Amino acid sequence: MSAIEHLPEFEQSIDNGLLRFLTCGSVDDGKSTLIGRLLYDTKAILADTLHAIERSSQKRGLAVADLSLLTDGLQAEREQGITIDVAYRYFTTGRRKYIIADAPGHEQYTRNMVTAASTANLAIILIDARKGVLTQTRRHSAIAQLVGIPHLVVAINKMDLVDYDQATFEKIRADYLAFAAKLGIEDVRFIPLSALNGDMVVERGERLDWYQGPTLIEILESAPAAHSERDERFRFPVQYVCRPQKSDDPELHDFRGFMGRVESGTVAIGDEVLVLPAGRSTRIKDIRLHERSLPSAVAEQSITLLLADEIDISRGDMIVGVNAAPSAANETTATVCWLSETPLDPARRYLLRHTTREVRAKVVAIAERLDINTLERAPAERLAMNDIARVSLRLAQPIFADAYAENRATGAFILIDEATNNTVGAGMIAARG
Repeated sequence: MSAIEHLPEFEQSIDNGLLRFLTCGSVDDGKSTLIGRLLYDTKAILADTLHAIERSSQKRGLAVADLSLLTDGLQAEREQGITIDVAYRYFTTGRRKYIIADAPGHEQYTRNMVTAASTANLAIILIDARKGVLTQTRRHSAIAQLVGIPHLVVAINKMDLVDYDQATFEKIRADYLAFAAKLGIEDVRFIPLSALNGDMVVERGERLDWYQGPTLIEILESAPAAHSERDERFRFPVQYVCRPQKSDDPELHDFRGFMGRVESGTVAIGDEVLVLPAGRSTRIKDIRLHERSLPSAVAEQSITLLLADEIDISRGDMIVGVNAAPSAANETTATVCWLSETPLDPARRYLLRHTTREVRAKVVAIAERLDINTLERAPAERLAMNDIARVSLRLAQPIFADAYAENRATGAFILIDEATNNTVGAGMIAARG
């Protein structure tokens, strides 16, 4: 019987909300095996999937199922035994739902990790107990902080290969804390485990009795969900204006609903809101979810808003709280991760997509490029794939953005090559002032 099944019935019915988390670390630290162990020990693997993994493991000459194959989905990865792309997995326990992103460990796939980390609320950074804190450990920690992941868990894995030695764990913990202090990382927890044998993943096991803290699943079960840690300002980018053209229902003749997703904050019928860029205030007349009327809506809920006043609104506009509006900006400074094999060309114009709004943009200056391994910053004239730099952008039309540190949804954007329609960059808007 698993640790999940040991929970009292009333505790299993608790819903702690969705948690998106990321696993990262150096090559062969056991990221994929850890995720496989989580899925296996929480009974989240279908029987046919498990049988397929067992068959693949037998072909490799392994006596037991290689749980890492649950996330190494690409054929090339299986042949090389490494993770190249980001592998996503979904599972649920009695207490919450999870989305896991298994990020690649190689430096040349920095862009993949940035993509995976952009929506995560917690990161598990794996360290091989035999190797300790490595350059890639520091790099992944820096990226996790850069993209605003609020909670870090340092999982010191492969404790079975160091005889579950407490002194080894404590030394790695001290080394990481010294590095974290320099980087400004504050919320970090440490846990010793063996993903291969399952110690301290879901079950406590019997070989780490000197560790009195929670298991990994207990940390995940109690971690704060996104949007739950502080009051957020209401942000509603308009995706679509709904005006039924043909209907026998007289009430629908004048129907005008604004469809989209609540990116942050909450909204209720009767709330006073501001429409941007029009700058006009009005009140929420109704909130619709399909054909139902709701008294209120929360972050990440897709809804239709009906307003009390007739205002000219189109896709790309934003409805916000009347006393907490973002500032309109035609110029902005941002940290950009370059995703394209074609280097950034300051002479070219790109399409900037921010929430549902698209504007033409030009990179007018590259202030400094970050060496993700040494964390040193230096001037640069160009950006190649996987480079991260602070840049200045000039926009053809204003966007309504918050600083990324305050709002990850309205503080982020992507850059698109207009000629190929490829996404070439991902950006995080810096704090103003």
